[in-house]
Amino acid sequence: MSNHNLFIHGADGTVEPATSEQILAAARQLLAHRVRRGATLSSPRKVREYLAVKLGALDHEIFALVLADARLRVIEYVELFRGTIDGASVHPREVVKLVLDRGASSVCLVHNHPTCVQEPSHADQLITKRLVSSLALVDVKVVDHLIIAGPDVYSFAEHGLL
Repeated sequence: MSNHNLFIHGADGTVEPATSEQILAAARQLLAHRVRRGATLSSPRKVREYLAVKLGALDHEIFALVLADARLRVIEYVELFRGTIDGASVHPREVVKLVLDRGASSVCLVHNHPTCVQEPSHADQLITKRLVSSLALVDVKVVDHLIIAGPDVYSFAEHGLL
């Protein structure tokens, strides 16, 4: 039995307590609506909440992009690379190819740390510099690089690393 007061309608019309899995699924759906096509990235809190729920509990690294237009309206969220518990190989050529294919003019880089260590590694800082340089060649702005560490989010932009 759960220790919450949320309920769902059963298939037979009855009302029953929602399971933790059902609550999390509903939360993911609600947060995904906040970072949908056309939504603006002007609310970093909404983007962070969405990404923390989406990537925070994974046991492997994911490198993803939130692609946006010049007005910072979301085009698409794309998980591009999958790695292990402590790393994922990121290929700048593939990032540039995807960004150009989707017609993005700005991008937010995102990856998670399954170890829940918030601070960027040296490798994180190096790939960020390579991606910023590579994308600048095709006039695409990197607005941030976010590290999702469980429920916490580290922003390269807020820490002056972009």
